[in-house]
Amino acid sequence: MSRTEVVSSGSIALGRKLKPWVVVGLWASGLFAGFGVWSADGPSPNQVPSTAADQGIVKWIDRMHSAPCARPYAGTFVVLAASGAMASSRIWHACDGVQQMERVEALSGTPRTVFRRNDEVRTFWPQTRVVRSDRRDAASLFPRVPLIGGTSISQFYASHALGQERVAGFTADVVWFKPVDSLRFGYRLWSERETGLVIKLQTLDVRGRVLEQAAFSELDLDAPVRVEQLSRLMDETTGYKVVAPVVVKTTAAAEGWALRQPIAGFVPVSCHRRVVSPDDGADGVLQCLFSDGLASVSLFMELFDPRRHSAQTQISSVGATQLLAQRIAPDVWLTAVGEVPLQTLRLFAGQLERTR
Repeated sequence: MSRTEVVSSGSIALGRKLKPWVVVGLWASGLFAGFGVWSADGPSPNQVPSTAADQGIVKWIDRMHSAPCARPYAGTFVVLAASGAMASSRIWHACDGVQQMERVEALSGTPRTVFRRNDEVRTFWPQTRVVRSDRRDAASLFPRVPLIGGTSISQFYASHALGQERVAGFTADVVWFKPVDSLRFGYRLWSERETGLVIKLQTLDVRGRVLEQAAFSELDLDAPVRVEQLSRLMDETTGYKVVAPVVVKTTAAAEGWALRQPIAGFVPVSCHRRVVSPDDGADGVLQCLFSDGLASVSLFMELFDPRRHSAQTQISSVGATQLLAQRIAPDVWLTAVGEVPLQTLRLFAGQLERTR
């Protein structure tokens, strides 16, 4: 699920195992981003009939991301993996109707501060005095998956209203997005009753066990946060080395790649070729993002390098984040990452083929 710029404990641990270009690409796609925090000015879920199935999952989703600029807010955000690993961040969010700004300061792990201004993302690393700058598609903030060949979110998830609970001092409507197959995880979300802001989320495996939980431990929905203040901080890079990859928008087909058979529910969202450093080579790395509207999978393809890549398939699983890396051709190394079951990543890897 797409998320605001908060790195979960599982993602941090997994990120340490990845090349920098993968981490940069995941930041840009939204996979290393905590969970989606949106606000809305439409009717609150308690004003919608309690039979969520009648309204459909799409209306729940529209409720949570249709108007992200309802109110400025600030809060402390905590992510807990099933393993017990925990990470926390401080979030400031504001919008002036034209620009949406976020500042996320890590309170655990390696010190870092992430700013987002619409689709522009900058990550400040104070220990190394480096700023990484990137862009991500606005759609990846919370992908609206179009109807392609009859596919829709409601075909692969069922929504169930679970009543109301209090989180961080606020009353929230609780909804469960239950997957109808084993190719995706389920989600329980707590949507603040008045604004629609998602203030808590749980990612569930196919047995219903919590893989990862993310929530505000404290939240101020009337915080004195202003876009111009956050924008000035984001642009203050004096004393930092700014690193920005060369990013070219493309398509899998244009790059000579395709899936033999589509993975049920997942449709292409974006595809970019990026060169982060000279070590990546002239071709850089191709990243293609797929989503079913809630879950996302990123496929990274680069030239195989025996000095950096293993001859054996690599698998990692931390919290809800899964990783599969393997050689798929004599000269190609694939890294598939997503908050989906490992078998889904295996399907993507197995169906990926060169067309030229």
